[in-house]
Amino acid sequence: MNIIEIRDLHFHYVEQEQVLEDINLTIEKGEWVSVLGHNGSGKSTLSQLIIGLLKADQGEIIVDGLTLNEDTVYDIRKKIGIVFQNPDNQFVGVTVEDDIAFGMENLCFPREEIIRRIDEYSKRVRMNEYLKKEPHNLSGGQKQRVAIAGILAMNTDIIIFDEATSMLDPKGRDEILDYIKEINAQGVTVITITHDMKEAIHSDKIVILKEGKILKVGTPKEVLNDKATLNASNLELLLPLKLMYQLEESKIDNPDLKDYLWQLSLNR
Repeated sequence: MNIIEIRDLHFHYVEQEQVLEDINLTIEKGEWVSVLGHNGSGKSTLSQLIIGLLKADQGEIIVDGLTLNEDTVYDIRKKIGIVFQNPDNQFVGVTVEDDIAFGMENLCFPREEIIRRIDEYSKRVRMNEYLKKEPHNLSGGQKQRVAIAGILAMNTDIIIFDEATSMLDPKGRDEILDYIKEINAQGVTVITITHDMKEAIHSDKIVILKEGKILKVGTPKEVLNDKATLNASNLELLLPLKLMYQLEESKIDNPDLKDYLWQLSLNR
């Protein structure tokens, strides 16, 4: 069952060239999809269109059976949570507790339920000891965990992570990826917006964007096996893939080594 359908989507900013052109994409319920592209490819713009922060020039976005428009945008936003690249941009409360509660308060959750969920989800992301702390005193990884807790507490069907790990150190990125895996395993539909192939490899499906157009949609194995598309994407290739391609270009025929590098590139 498709939870998101994007049909013939076009978008441009005022006085700018087309940012997204002829985007057609379906995302199944419970699927983890990575939208992969270099800076300026249109991937973050796509996430903002899905949640109705931007209005498309042309085309349709259908979320869980609802066509996105002025009448449905607020109902659709109840189904989608988003974690931005810089968590400071979505902090509004004086304390961690306030920030986790904010989305639930907007959705008019009962006070008792808000308190219960703050306790549950702050523990899930290991931030329950920081509830009375001011968000600006937290580390980057801790801020992202708070943002994730706030989204989880809203119990949305879909969560978008828009470059949510790009400002973190390796340990922080690994923590966020672990949360994403756990969330997805529980049946939540996940969309990760990223330029990092090491992150995208964990998803069920990869969408490669370049200059506002879709270059490729497929499983990680299908995408990594498409040398021409990867070269055209201008993305940083995984090291095992680089080595494998260099072997091919040097006409070195070592099937065992190539198979090892291939398996290494798919290592999740």
